[in-house]
Amino acid sequence: MKAAAFAYARATSVANALELLAAHGDKAKVLSGGQSLMPAMNFAVGLSELIVDIGELTELRGIAVRTTS
Repeated sequence: MKAAAFAYARATSVANALELLAAHGDKAKVLSGGQSLMPAMNFAVGLSELIVDIGELTELRGIAVRTTS
């Protein structure tokens, strides 16, 4: 089975990604790597009208651990 047709948007910033998600609500899904979303869409489990790609957003790269004293 193949995924249904969907729109694709590559977010240009975190703010842009949030705007796209807010505008499309539950009809949008976030894509960063695609390891689980794309197979799920192929089996009609995670159907979406819009895929918002955040994979290139440098603001979301890495993990920082902060402790408070």
